[in-house]
Amino acid sequence: VQLQASGGGLVQAGGSRELSCAASGSIFNINQMGWYRQAPGKQRELVALITSGGTNYADSVKGRFTISRDNTKNTVHLQMNSLKPEDTAVYYCNSRDGITWLNYWGQGTQVTVSS
Repeated sequence: VQLQASGGGLVQAGGSRELSCAASGSIFNINQMGWYRQAPGKQRELVALITSGGTNYADSVKGRFTISRDNTKNTVHLQMNSLKPEDTAVYYCNSRDGITWLNYWGQGTQVTVSS
């Protein structure tokens, strides 16, 4: 499974940004996709997940971020609104194989929120 993330960049506080992640390869058994982020000096943390059963968000982004999936294009999106400087991080796309339980990671895309 290959994941290609895009959409990062510089945005002012209060602004919006959409990240996209396109999956390719052996994606038939992928049952979960999501976004994680890692700020400088911090551990990687969950941002949002999406499965056939629904979505899950970190408390810090609830009400501001929305994850969605386009199954026809094998793409997952993360719409980020009301961005804060503390949202600054490298955002990583993730997918999980429901058979092997292997996790796959994209290359990361930098999001910088200026105050």
